[in-house]
Amino acid sequence: MKALVLNCTLKPSPETSNTEALARVVMAELEKGGAETELVRLVDLNLKPGVKTDQGEGDDWPAVHARILAADILIVATPTWLGQHSSVCMRALERMDAMLSETRDDGRPVAYGKVAGVVITGNEDGAHHIVASVCQALIDIGFTIPGQSWTYWHLGPGPGPDYTDTDQAHDWSDRTGRIAARNLLALARVLRPDAYPVPESGG
Repeated sequence: MKALVLNCTLKPSPETSNTEALARVVMAELEKGGAETELVRLVDLNLKPGVKTDQGEGDDWPAVHARILAADILIVATPTWLGQHSSVCMRALERMDAMLSETRDDGRPVAYGKVAGVVITGNEDGAHHIVASVCQALIDIGFTIPGQSWTYWHLGPGPGPDYTDTDQAHDWSDRTGRIAARNLLALARVLRPDAYPVPESGG
């Protein structure tokens, strides 16, 4: 089973990404459950604006699109800015709009049978709004969203430390992230039982 994380931080590599730090908690639990994980930091790529899978010369989105199609689980990880998901996250969702008209050999949309979740960080509130907005877009595209398939880290309104600057509230965010990972794995196996049988341990 393959899981892909799209890190929508605004920080280019090699800057520390708080969003990646929390996403890797989820990735570790996915790997514990038998998934192969990959993280792509989208800001490092040239993702042209538009709603086509390929926007022409120099566009790096087609390679990301191929990774999405190869994955069983997609996680959109975004920081919070002005109470909203990042512009990089919005760009990714806009580019995934093309998947609405792409079908598999059986005629079903290419996102059908894939599950998705959300990871959010930020030192101000807005997480539930972002979960709702991102999940709505993913559902439109064809992804299936399990219950409690998200986690976030916020310390409430107003500026404050970043996720990697403090241990405050990590217990809740990390625990919720591990639960999200297990829920994503469970539903992915339900949707593709022949390819991914439930382990004997029930994990």
